[in-house]
Amino acid sequence: MYLLILTYTAPMEEVDKLLPAHRLYLEKNYTAEHFIVSGRKNPRTGGIIICRANSRAQVEQIIHEDPFNAVATYQVIEFEPSKCIAGLESILLE
Repeated sequence: MYLLILTYTAPMEEVDKLLPAHRLYLEKNYTAEHFIVSGRKNPRTGGIIICRANSRAQVEQIIHEDPFNAVATYQVIEFEPSKCIAGLESILLE
């Protein structure tokens, strides 16, 4: 599993112009079951995505498709979830 931390590198006006395309990108990856949860940082300086992928290379490909690449940088942190709240057990690695 991967924690993706986006940090905006452009003014919010530029970020907002890409928001509709970014939302389509998110929806595509939720449908593909790559993304588990996502949202904005508070204050709004970027965002966070929890991503399920088979490899770091797959994560890099997923990130490459994000329209926000033009206005943000990604930090990728790999982790192995071992515990979760009841009802989310399906996200745990076997």
